Amino acid sequence: MTAITETPETLEPQDGLVLSESAARRINTLAEAEETPNMMLRITVSGGGCSGFQYSFAFDDKVNEDDRLFERDGAKVVVDSISLELLEGSQVDFIEDLIGSYFAINNPNASSSCGCGTSFSI
Repeated sequence: MTAITETPETLEPQDGLVLSESAARRINTLAEAEETPNMMLRITVSGGGCSGFQYSFAFDDKVNEDDRLFERDGAKVVVDSISLELLEGSQVDFIEDLIGSYFAINNPNASSSCGCGTSFSI
């Protein structure tokens, strides 16, 4: 797990990535609805998409040997070590707006991203 330094103005990851309050709240809501208390959001990065790499989101109840676990307010996110190299310093957020609701990644390593929000390049 990673420690998160929180002040009223900022959320700063000390190591890896940080979960926003809205992302943590949504993960917890989905886990409760599925009655699966050990459910975690798994984020992976793979080659493909319209910009070179793409994010994938799925729910899982297992932590693999090469996974890193991140937590906020009881919500858990797992990322494999290879994907984490491309996500280092990112923020995971949950957005609710007129076009829908979705998990989003604010990735400081991405030099560009696609309009769909799920693919990026470095």
